[in-house]
Formats: sequence, structure tokens, C-alpha cells
Amino acid sequence: MTFLNQEIIKNKRDGKVLSQAEIDFFIQGITNNTVSEGQIAAFAMATYFQDMNAQERIDFTQSMVNSGDVMDWSDMDLDGPILDKHSTGGVGDKISLMLAPIIAACGGYVPMISGRGLGHTGGTLDKFDAIAGYDATPSNALFRQTVKHVGCAIIGQTANLAPADKRFYATRDITATVDCIPLITASILSKKLAEGLDGLVMDIKTGSGAFMKDRAQAQELARAIVDVSSVNTTAVITDMSQVIGYTAGNALEVYETIEYLTLKKQEPVLHELVLTLCAEMLVHGKLADSLPQGIRLVNQALSSGKAAEIFAKMISALGGPNDLMEKPDKFLTKAKVIMPVLPKQSGYIKQMDTREIGMAVVELGGGRRMATDKIDYSVGFSQFCHIGDNVDKHKPIAYVHANTQQQADIAAQSLLDCIEIDSDTPHLPKVIIQRVS
Repeated sequence: MTFLNQEIIKNKRDGKVLSQAEIDFFIQGITNNTVSEGQIAAFAMATYFQDMNAQERIDFTQSMVNSGDVMDWSDMDLDGPILDKHSTGGVGDKISLMLAPIIAACGGYVPMISGRGLGHTGGTLDKFDAIAGYDATPSNALFRQTVKHVGCAIIGQTANLAPADKRFYATRDITATVDCIPLITASILSKKLAEGLDGLVMDIKTGSGAFMKDRAQAQELARAIVDVSSVNTTAVITDMSQVIGYTAGNALEVYETIEYLTLKKQEPVLHELVLTLCAEMLVHGKLADSLPQGIRLVNQALSSGKAAEIFAKMISALGGPNDLMEKPDKFLTKAKVIMPVLPKQSGYIKQMDTREIGMAVVELGGGRRMATDKIDYSVGFSQFCHIGDNVDKHKPIAYVHANTQQQADIAAQSLLDCIEIDSDTPHLPKVIIQRVS
């Protein structure tokens, strides 16, 4: 059936419900370039104001999935479920690096397609790029073999995976239509469902460091994703009012991942998030009968060393060093200046502007303002304190890692401007806010 692109845009602009045929035609046009950038922008803005009903959201998402390849694992003789997790992004969010090998250690398979940093949030792929030799864009054959033989592989989006989303998102990013629930839902799910999953867990963050700062908006997105997804999906709304873990910055977060997996240091808030999200995935994959059993299996995967072993194997299989876990200093670059950020007054950390902390990492060179920007993987913050921690002239808020003293001084001042300190012990934020299934 043939339609006119402008008529489809007009129908959505006027609040009409689009048919599956209209949606398929428009998405196909995005893929084969018969829909212009202006038409994509007009459609996105019309959707922003007119929304989509439940069936439109499902049809739109499935059409995006079908715009490219959909992975089929039936010929790989896998003896466990295919599972994945997606986060809406945060500061210090290195959970995927720990989660994938843990799930593999528990019998699941994780073909994780990840992205690079966006705005103030760090990207999973940027963290792996900090590892010398790691190939985030391997051949499809190597990707599939790594998933089969190691249990997990974390790579970037391939050219043939949901290609319509690539074009659509690029236009949304410059037309103020990123924060539109049906479009966010389709963008996230189109890439994840194209992985050929049996189960998916969404980590939807809310708070000062999240794209969804408003909890009601986070709840709306959680419900939309669960309702639209064609595989068993749970959305967990989690707190993003402080840095996750104790590092923010690419190489520094890889260091923290190694310390976490080898049990050298596990920051409590990060650990609670990892346990919760992994347990949800194990229940989805029928590898655990309940969330408490899932948590026990996660702890066993960590204490036995199996999760750390799988992480090391994945790094090696995708071109990284064989001895990263033993010699991280050899393969992860270090900043020239490492300086404590001391508070101007003693007291308890009451709250922090986490988004601005993420932007301070970007200013250091640890993120991108433009897609073409080159990242300095060594910079960021380490030994970060959390809400409720006591700080004084002997106990810094964090250590800044920079490559010039001037950069370090600017980042330190930016960090001090982001932190509110009070003499009274503050209320600690709840890490796991809500579960939507």
C-alpha cells in the first residue's frame, strides 16, 4: 500500500490514530531515505504533542525492530535464556560491566548492544574503549561466538540493527523531541528486541542525574516499556540523585568494575543495584524461582570468582588483554594530576547536583559535547562520597583526575558547587524506588 509521507504527518498532527500500514510505510521510508530529515522532524514533533495510543506504540516499535536485522540464536545450541538489561543513563553507571558476566556465570547469555555517552551521562562503550585493544565493533561471527563460548559480549550497535532508529534519533536529538515517551519507548525497545531476547530488565533512573528527573515521568516510561515490549520485561525505577559507585570517568569505572568483581571493594548502593537487576533477569530467564534466590545466585557467582573469570574471558575474546584483571595499570591510562577535593565546611553530604557532576567529567574531556569529540579516558573522579557521608578537611568529597592542574582546579570548583553540606545527618535516598511488571 502506498501513502504520502506528508499525509501521514498530517494525520498524526491532527490527532488521528495511525494504522499499522501507515506506520510501516513511514518507517520503511526512513530506512530507505524516501522520508526527508524535515519530514522525520515534523513527525516527531507531531507525536510529541499528540502522543500515540497503546496499539500505535506497539506497531511503531515493532516496525522499528523490523527495519533491520533481528538476531536469531536458534542455530547456536545455547543451553540457557538470552537476557539483557538497559539503563536510561546516569553518572558513574557501570552496572552493565558487572551485570553481563554475572548473568553469564549463572547460566544466561547476554548479547548486549550498548551505546556511547550522551550529554552528562557516561556510555558503556566509552568505558570499554578505555581498555587497550578491546573491539566494540567486532564481526557478527565473532560477536555470536563470544556470546556462545563466553556467555556475554558487550558491543556497539551494528549498521543493520534497527537502522531506522539511528536516523530517527539523530533528528530527535536536534529538534527538542528526545523526551517523548512513545519515541523513547520505541528507540530503546527497537534495539533490545532486535537482539532476539527471552527477557529484558529496564533500569529507569530518576533524580538529579537522570534524564527523567521527575518520578511521575519515570513511572510513565516504565509502564510504557513494559506494556509495549514483546518479551517478558520488568522495569525497575532507581535513584539517580548521587554518583553510582565511587568513580565517574571511563578508565576509573573499569578499575572499579575489576575491584567489584574480584571482591576487593563493593560500594553498597552500587551493589544493591547490581543484586536487584541481576536477580530480576535471573527470574525472567527461569534461572531463579524468586528474587531472593536470584540474589543468592548472584552472590555465589561473585564469591566463587566465576563472574570475574567470565569478564576476563570476554575482554580477551574481543581483542583486549589476557591479564587485565591482574595488571589493570598496564592497560588503563592514568591522569597526570590526581588531587583531593576538600569541602569548604565540615558536615554531612545532604544532596548533590549529579547532572552537573557528569558535566564536570565532560569538561575534563571524559565525555562529548559533539559526536566527533575525542575522549580522554583517564579523567574523572574517584573515591566519591555519598549522601550521608561525613566530610571535612581530612576527608575529601572525591579525588579529581585531570591532565593539567588548571583542569583539576576548574573541576574541583565545579564539584564543590554541586555539593550541599549540612551539619545534620540527612535522609538517605531509597535506592530501589519501584518495580513495574
